[in-house]
Amino acid sequence: MKNANQPILPGSTLGVLGSGQLGRMFAMAARRMGYRVHTFSPDEDTPTGQVADVEVTAPYEDLDAVRKFASGVSVVTFEFENVLAETAAAAAECAPVRPSGHVLHTTQHRLREKTFLSQNGFPVTAFRRVTSTAELAQAAKEIGLPAILKSAGFGYDGKGQARIYSSADFESAWSSVGADEAVLEAFVDFEREVSVVAARSLTGDFVHYGTVENRHKNGILDLTIAPAAVPETVTRNAVEIARAILESLNVVGVLCVEFFLRKDGHLLVNELAPRPHNSGHFTFDANVTSQFEQQLRAVCALPLGSVFQHSPAAMANLLGDLWEPAEPDWAAVAAVPNVKLHLYGKSSARPGRKMGHLTALAVTTQQALADVTRARYALQPALTQT
Repeated sequence: MKNANQPILPGSTLGVLGSGQLGRMFAMAARRMGYRVHTFSPDEDTPTGQVADVEVTAPYEDLDAVRKFASGVSVVTFEFENVLAETAAAAAECAPVRPSGHVLHTTQHRLREKTFLSQNGFPVTAFRRVTSTAELAQAAKEIGLPAILKSAGFGYDGKGQARIYSSADFESAWSSVGADEAVLEAFVDFEREVSVVAARSLTGDFVHYGTVENRHKNGILDLTIAPAAVPETVTRNAVEIARAILESLNVVGVLCVEFFLRKDGHLLVNELAPRPHNSGHFTFDANVTSQFEQQLRAVCALPLGSVFQHSPAAMANLLGDLWEPAEPDWAAVAAVPNVKLHLYGKSSARPGRKMGHLTALAVTTQQALADVTRARYALQPALTQT
C-alpha cells in the first residue's frame, strides 16, 4: 500500500462502497476535479454507476471481490453506512479507507452509537437496550412514556422505528421493529431538528456548514433551510459538539450530526451519519465547496475547501410519490429561475423513495423556502390544474 499520508492527486482512481445518490454527487465532484471513480455495490445501473468510470456489481459479503476492488483504487470511501464493517476491513487490507472502518462500525448501529456518545459525555436522550418485550416493559418503566423503539442496526429514513404511548403498544411495537436487539429512547419534546455537516482532514483541520433546520415527513427528510434561524449560541454549541465528535472518532472525511433542539435551547444528539448527508445537499449550489467535494478533499489528503455560503438556501426532497399519477412537470420547475433541479437517475419511482431534490437560492431563507415549496408543488400537474 502506498504512503497513506501522501496527497492523492487528480488522475488517481477513487473507490466508493455504495452506489446511491450520495455516491453519484461525490462522483460528479471527483470527475470535475480530474479523478476517476469506481463504485462497488450489489446493484447495477445505479445512480453512482451511471457517472462512475467503473461499476462493480457484487455482494458486500464477497470479501475477495472487495479486496480486488480496493486493489484497483488509491483510496476507498463510502456513501452508505449500512455497508458491513467486515467489508470495510477487507478493503483496508488493500487501500486506505476513509473514514475508517471503526467509524462505520460505531455509527451503523444505534446502540453502539448511543453508547459511544453517552460514554464520551455528549448530550443524548435517555436510552436502554432491549431484546424482548419483557425488557421493553422494564426499559419503559425506567425512562418513561411516550418513547421511541428503534432497531439497533441498519435503520434509516424512519425505518425500524415505532412510537410507544402505553403498555398496550409493547407487543405491536416490538413486532413492527422486527429486531432481535433494539434501543428504547425517551421521547424528546423538541422545538425543531437541526444538523451540522462537517469535515475533518488527515491533519485534523476542521470545517463546517453551520446549523441548518430540517423538517421531516413520515420519518424522511422533507425540507432543509440553510442557515437555521437559531440563536448564535445554539449554532456555536452545535458546531463545538460536532467538532468534538469528529475528533473523538478520528474522522477523516465528512460526518453529519443530527440534533434535537429543545424548547429550552438545549441540544441533544439524535444520530450520526459518517458521510455526506441529505441535509447538506444545498451546498452543491449554495457554497464555494460542496459537502461532496469536501469529502473528496478530506479522503485524498488535500486541503479542505472554503465553506462560504454565497446565498441563503432551501432544499426540498423529491420522493417517488410525486410520480403518481403522472410524470412530474419538469418544464414547470425549470421555469423557476432561482431553483436548481437534481435527479438521481433511479430506474423506478415508488412512494418514499428519494428520486431527487430541488434547491432554491434567494436573498432570505424565507424566500428560498417559499420558492422551493412552490416549485415542488408545480411539479404535480394534477394539483396545479385544479
